Amino acid sequence: MGKSKLLSSMRSEMRRQNYSFRTEQTYTRWVVRLVKYCGMKHPLEISTEEITGYLNYLAEGRNVAASTQNQALCAIVFMYKKVLDKRMPKLKNLDRAKKPKKLPVVLTKNEVKRLLNVMDGIPKIIAQLLYGSGLRISEALRLRVKDIDFEYKQLMVRNGKGKKDRVTVLPMQLEAKLSTYINRNKKIHHKDLKNGYGKALLPKALGKKYPGEVKKFRWQYIFLSTQIAKDPRSGLVHRHHLSDSFVQKAVKEASEKAGILKKATCHTLRHSFATHLLMEGYDIRTVQELLGHKNLKTTMIYTHVLNKGGKGVKSPVDML
Repeated sequence: MGKSKLLSSMRSEMRRQNYSFRTEQTYTRWVVRLVKYCGMKHPLEISTEEITGYLNYLAEGRNVAASTQNQALCAIVFMYKKVLDKRMPKLKNLDRAKKPKKLPVVLTKNEVKRLLNVMDGIPKIIAQLLYGSGLRISEALRLRVKDIDFEYKQLMVRNGKGKKDRVTVLPMQLEAKLSTYINRNKKIHHKDLKNGYGKALLPKALGKKYPGEVKKFRWQYIFLSTQIAKDPRSGLVHRHHLSDSFVQKAVKEASEKAGILKKATCHTLRHSFATHLLMEGYDIRTVQELLGHKNLKTTMIYTHVLNKGGKGVKSPVDML
């Protein structure tokens, strides 16, 4: 189905609406899986009962997480509503996968220090940004030169989750490191331009309005890849940013090396950023803005992680 008109139309519509490439890949895969589950029928021939059956199969037969089932549903709804121009009827008898109530894993300040102490190079700088600025790994890797404001000591996160921009803090101890790294990138950029590369992938509207901007250094990613590759969407041959798997692997190895027993990931550092700010007495609304949460309830989960002695309750064993 990879070359079908349906999937091509779906990809075009997602690109028009500025969906990420990863979302594009995920949504098209879910559509392919649905079609295969329904005996290779065209989606217009698939009944509501069959869609419900597939989603129930994911929850009951595959035992997928609630977020995975919801992702599949979103992909199917997008296809019918945005591509086939058909309104999705209400799915009766849909068994929603249960969403477990889990608290985020948070490292102590000492654990964060141990983790960072065994890291070096670019992975360490990125890890420091995740913890020091509360960035998601995708947000850190998509940072461009123009997004760092050394004067105001802040970072501009562009097109974050929910397609929103936000401003967050720039750690003071990273200023010199980032400045040095950016100067190094400038030399790489000049070399790429001489070799016929060096163009940046700009937002569509901006790229058309200001075609000369594609060669400007300010649009280059900060954490450049060591390889020049072809962009799967635009076909532009350029230097992309580092992959998230590269950083995830470095954090995992550092966690094991530091002897941290908790499951520490890149996102754990973001959780730790929020929790430690609340521990220091920062207002939860401020933390919400720095994290880019739309709903305050999402930020409130970090208040449950804080060790407040069981809400003021003293353990009986400590009273013996």
